[in-house]
Amino acid sequence: MGRWQRLRDYLILRLLLAPVMIWTVVTVVFVLLRATPGDPVDAIYGGRAPAAVKEALRVQLGLDQPLLVQYLRYLGQLLRGDLGTSLTEPGRAVRDIIGAYLPATIELAVAGFLVATVIGLGLGLVTGSSAPGSPLAIGGKLFSIVSYAVPLFWLGMLLQLGLSVAWGWFPLGTRFPVQDIPPQGPTGLYVLDSLLAGNWRQLGVALHHLALPSLTLGVVISGVLERMMRVQVRASWQGDYVEAARARGIPNRQILQHHVLPNALIPVVAILGLTLASLLGGAIVTEVTFSWPGLAQRLYEAINLRDYPTVQGIVVFFGVVVVVLSIAIDLITALIDPRVQL
Repeated sequence: MGRWQRLRDYLILRLLLAPVMIWTVVTVVFVLLRATPGDPVDAIYGGRAPAAVKEALRVQLGLDQPLLVQYLRYLGQLLRGDLGTSLTEPGRAVRDIIGAYLPATIELAVAGFLVATVIGLGLGLVTGSSAPGSPLAIGGKLFSIVSYAVPLFWLGMLLQLGLSVAWGWFPLGTRFPVQDIPPQGPTGLYVLDSLLAGNWRQLGVALHHLALPSLTLGVVISGVLERMMRVQVRASWQGDYVEAARARGIPNRQILQHHVLPNALIPVVAILGLTLASLLGGAIVTEVTFSWPGLAQRLYEAINLRDYPTVQGIVVFFGVVVVVLSIAIDLITALIDPRVQL
């Protein structure tokens, strides 16, 4: 069986398993939300409404039905592409909420991903090329351990106290000044819309507000990339092809550029893809710390308000994104690395 045929069969298998993984996410979230204490009707009315009014709303929302009926009805809605309607924003579809808050999350995730990539891969390349036991190698190990272990919210507040409160270099939070008009454009991404409009003032303001939360998110993630890159670079330097290149008199700089780096980057590609997926779905702590108006922040608010449809819709959306990205990264890895067995 040829490699392309195996790749096709692997893609078909992953596509068949994707609905199963998404269904598992949907089921787990549905059960957990209803297993936790609290009543969404009380969250909407604040517990001060008469019992008859609350019961009428419960019937209207279908919360009086057995869990199995609610579950089957929700699955039917998902199959029709309907993520439901928010309980705390009556009449507003969850799909519209996702569309409104997603650009801010994408912008923060991409910026954090770029910061993590530059710091993690750059530092991993330097420490992996240094001698074992050297100050650079030890420093790289310490950085990966500390950055992985440090709580994200603690680092965010520390940077806020130092760079925002004490020195005033960056704003404390938010995505754009409240008194200013944000960039208007087709994407909802302030940086990109400012570039498209050629408005350099708005671009500077958007980048100024984006810098601190993206730095916080990127530094925490960069430790994983640094360790992976360091290990792969060190293993590549010990390969037979490096010894053969040195025997032919090729300088170390060319060996690094044409042999070590391309081979070291192949396994890192999978980590980069999964890192981007985790940033999209795991930026909630950063968004809450910096009052960033993204989808993760909206999810946090929906959890506190017991807004079942909004929580379920956002989590299902993130689940689909992670599944799609994982499939794409697996295929890219299999295409660029002939050593991968399908």
